Amino acid sequence: MRVAIADDSPFFRQGLAVLLRSAGHEVVVLAADGVQLLAELQATPELPDVVVIDVWMPPTHTDEGLVAAEQLHLVWPDLPVLLLSAHVQPSYATRLLASGTRGRGLLSKDKVDDLGTLLDALTRLTTGGLVLDQDVVADLISQQRATGELDRLSARERDVLRSMAEGRSNRSIAGTLHLSERTIEAHTASIFDKLGISAEGGDNRRVRAVLTWLRGHAVTAAGP
Repeated sequence: MRVAIADDSPFFRQGLAVLLRSAGHEVVVLAADGVQLLAELQATPELPDVVVIDVWMPPTHTDEGLVAAEQLHLVWPDLPVLLLSAHVQPSYATRLLASGTRGRGLLSKDKVDDLGTLLDALTRLTTGGLVLDQDVVADLISQQRATGELDRLSARERDVLRSMAEGRSNRSIAGTLHLSERTIEAHTASIFDKLGISAEGGDNRRVRAVLTWLRGHAVTAAGP
């Protein structure tokens, strides 16, 4: 993979580059903030396969990474983006996914210390997948439970929903939960039936529908 990295910490930026290069990947852009990232991407003759962006960057260290991701989507809507944050919040996922779920990811910085986790996330993004931090998904689902929306689902169905919201395929969910794919398909059908969400259109459509449902009700639960 050809990767672009934007992070204001030279230590983290270079460390991530070393990790990726050690696995045989090419780091084509190293930027200290969103402005530099956009400028270098516009100047490069060939776009990277994926962009990794820190959420907190200068000048305010609040949402500069999210702003950069939104700007990237306007210019290059198909360019995969992985957002990293030391403190992942569900609101980050809401903004990131507002323009769609294809090739979008959000992970805690703690998770990318593990090269396998990082490469798995980048691979899923470059193939059009979705990657969401487990803590974000758990937080969204806990908000749902507070409103009673998920009481219709069994404990196992909530496990499956959580994995679906992380962007995992039925095969991956089956392996994680030690169940057959046929059983996962049955749980998935039951989830959509209970929540009134159409399951037509394949796994990607199901994932988008679940995420849309989670986002919408998380906003309602959070209030104005």
